[in-house]
Amino acid sequence: MHCVQFHPQQQQQPVAPVCLHEMTLQKKDAVEVFAAGEKGRGLRTTKEMQAGEVVFTEASFAAVVFDSQYLQVCHNCFRRQASPHRCAQCKFAYYCDRTCQRAAWEEHKLECTAIRQQGRAPSENVRLAARTLWRMQRHTSKISDGQLTTLDLLEDHISDMAPEDLKELEVDVQKFLEYWPRNNKQFGVEYISHIFGVIKCNGFTVSDQKGLQAVGVGIFPNLCLVNHDCWPNCTVILNHGNQTALDTALHSQRRIELRALGKIAEGEELTVSYVDFLNVSKDRQQLLKQQYYFHCKCEHCSKGIKDDLMIAVKEKDGKKPSAELVKEVTDFSVQALVKIEEARTTGNFHEVIKICHECLEKQEPVLADTHLYLLRVLRIASEVLSYLQIFQEAAEYARRMMEGYTKLYHPNNAQLGMATMRAGVIHWHAGLIEAGHGMICKAYAILMITHGPHHPITKDLESMRTQTEMELRLFKENEHVYHSMREAVLSSKPIGGGKVQ
Repeated sequence: MHCVQFHPQQQQQPVAPVCLHEMTLQKKDAVEVFAAGEKGRGLRTTKEMQAGEVVFTEASFAAVVFDSQYLQVCHNCFRRQASPHRCAQCKFAYYCDRTCQRAAWEEHKLECTAIRQQGRAPSENVRLAARTLWRMQRHTSKISDGQLTTLDLLEDHISDMAPEDLKELEVDVQKFLEYWPRNNKQFGVEYISHIFGVIKCNGFTVSDQKGLQAVGVGIFPNLCLVNHDCWPNCTVILNHGNQTALDTALHSQRRIELRALGKIAEGEELTVSYVDFLNVSKDRQQLLKQQYYFHCKCEHCSKGIKDDLMIAVKEKDGKKPSAELVKEVTDFSVQALVKIEEARTTGNFHEVIKICHECLEKQEPVLADTHLYLLRVLRIASEVLSYLQIFQEAAEYARRMMEGYTKLYHPNNAQLGMATMRAGVIHWHAGLIEAGHGMICKAYAILMITHGPHHPITKDLESMRTQTEMELRLFKENEHVYHSMREAVLSSKPIGGGKVQ
């Protein structure tokens, strides 16, 4: 999952006379750029789209591995590796094998020289800015008929940045100037600042091969034209590509897919959500303003849709708890969530569960099953209990969490699908095969739309669905035999003449 970090862009004049490589949509006949009012430019469909249909795909213009992940992740395909192969020259870049290293050489060779000259690798932001400018240099004369935008035309929002953000940007520019080789084409401070501004507003998180953990950041310029809506009609996922596909456009190692969440009419604007929906509208608006420099006026924010559910309280005999009691419980919840995060960070998981129990005891008589604070505690409790292999209790919390999520999220939301999958697996481990299989089937249906049939996560879910279906059939035939076999597998005890593997 990924966290989508990009922003709708306004057209502006290039800030430096640099000819950029012009990006192309690989299904350019399905979309077109249009004037989207005060949002600037946007993308809309040129034909009707159905749920799960790929609207377009786009390979990264440039991408780098996070500083924290550079030892464990291939710098070419972004797959996680236990024993990656290191570049012998810069001793910074790591690869799956020599095949990946050779494939990455065109992108890495100038970077490799720069790292050796400086003696160390700079931060991920500086590395991404440098890779972006090197990519521009390699393709200055390359023009495509399907051009939608260039990095020059993307907004950098430097004029909107807070003083602390501007200070960070200045530091990044200085570090870049120290890193950029003297014998390469030189760029002015203003233009370098523009590139860093574009990266800050438009960096898209790149995941590992399973799509479960963010391992890097990349720039996908055409994707920047897709505007935000808190209740969008599309979702974005990273698909590492199918190397056996006949269409070489699908061979990209870092390729995003924009997928339709439901039926989209011809001419309808395409939208994605830049933030998690599970925040009340004013909090989402504040986050979008801080991070992406615009005030969200989508229907869900303007009308506060589902805000009432997110802060709902329980009623008993038609009476709501007093405002004082609600404030007491919500204040306690805020403080408890801070303590929970501190305990998680230090690895004190038993303390996490202790605080969750205390918090839930306070919350349950007062907060409704859709209240955000209750859902956050239930999510953490189910995850940590599952990690501690206390599956029965984890399953109960996961079940309650999913009841709330289902009432709040879009039915085809990718985060809902992932949460449903995790809840299904927890129930499966707890021996609750009927509930577990049902949740895994629901998750599979959602991820078929959000991720498609060829994504590694969907394939894993398909295997789980087959396995749980088999186990459910056995359970229905003979519940006692099912539980006996399950206990034997868990404890590795022999059944009859041998072991169940």
